[in-house]
Amino acid sequence: MPGPVVIVPYDANWPHLFTEEKICVLGVVGRLVLDVEHIGSTAVSGLAAKPIVDMMAGVQGSSEADECLPILAGIGYTSVFREPENKEWFYCLGKGPHSVGYHLHLVKYRSEHWKRELLFRDYLRKHSDMAQRYQELKIRMAQEHRLDREAYTESKTQFIESVLRQAEKEPP
Repeated sequence: MPGPVVIVPYDANWPHLFTEEKICVLGVVGRLVLDVEHIGSTAVSGLAAKPIVDMMAGVQGSSEADECLPILAGIGYTSVFREPENKEWFYCLGKGPHSVGYHLHLVKYRSEHWKRELLFRDYLRKHSDMAQRYQELKIRMAQEHRLDREAYTESKTQFIESVLRQAEKEPP
């Protein structure tokens, strides 16, 4: 069972941890995974975050995602959460403690879900003022919803959607 929502200052080691874990993941499921991206707050330099490195692995479809599960369990991805409400996001897999741990999201490669995750990340990387606003919101919501991860996540939705609308208007 996950512990409380805790936001920690940015750790410059997060990108390195992502790279190491990406190599590990591709080493076991590389034939099924088309790409792996670093997403979430740990992927934005300077942004405070939960100490969980979020990774997004692109697969062709749900059967490839299903095939990955037992293989990834062999390298520690033993917490498996199915995402039945989203036809493009199949699973969120957890590995390690929630400090520093990993979440590996198995997603349909280049789907709208895939594109939106990257759009949000890239927008925050380009706009430090917006990243700062997001950080302030996350810290406030982590205090308010310390023991309710679902409420914490939901409390950020409106902000994330507004950032995505702005990002979609920007030229590439």
